[in-house]
Amino acid sequence: MIPVEEALEKVLNCVEALDPEQKPILDCLGQVLAEDVYSTIDIPPLDNTAMDGYALRAEDTRGASESSPRFLDVIGELAAGSLPTKGVRPGTAIRIMTGAPIPEGADAVVRFEDTDEVSRKFSRGALSQIGILCPANKGLNVRCRGEDIAKGELVLKKGTLLRPSEIGVLASLGYSNALVIRRPVVAILSTGDELVAVNQPLAPGKIYDSNTYTIAAEISRYGGIPKILGIGRDSVQSLNEKIDDGLNADMLITT
Repeated sequence: MIPVEEALEKVLNCVEALDPEQKPILDCLGQVLAEDVYSTIDIPPLDNTAMDGYALRAEDTRGASESSPRFLDVIGELAAGSLPTKGVRPGTAIRIMTGAPIPEGADAVVRFEDTDEVSRKFSRGALSQIGILCPANKGLNVRCRGEDIAKGELVLKKGTLLRPSEIGVLASLGYSNALVIRRPVVAILSTGDELVAVNQPLAPGKIYDSNTYTIAAEISRYGGIPKILGIGRDSVQSLNEKIDDGLNADMLITT
């Protein structure tokens, strides 16, 4: 007997990576990348807001508090997916939704909860002015361009196992397909005259072939494609026929 670790090393020394294949990313779950993946874009693509609120100049909020708000003119509103058409000037602010680009001139975003927006809307309807209830530092609630992933950055290395999180990263980079190592086809051969296929009546002295299904399930679980050869009987002819069929696969397991 040899240790499991030594046996594993002997087996792995006899195998090589299989050929790569190009597939839709959802079909690649559980497979291994066959190439490095670099980003062709910045994520996020522009400086944008991490919160719903007001884009403004941090300098205009200096000394702001609930008892002494800093009042700014509201000169527009910006939704996610839209581009700004005007910039923020001293004494002004733009109402902005999460994910929308930061307008020129703004360097911070104060969230709705830190303004008097609720009371103003309740009493006056459309807003032309907003009261800021706390001071903001430059960069508050601003996500910078390329903060998550920069253009040209190596994002996923060759040899990476693709889990749901990696599939999501590929999608965020605009990849609809990926180059992955193809799944191995593993042939399974059970042998013995005492074996009976699971869909057949069980005669006296016989047992059902359960090993085939245990092994096939393990192969599927770890990303392979099981090829069930059926039962090889205890004769040279039967075994030769089954083994010849199994040698067309990437791997042959006998039991």
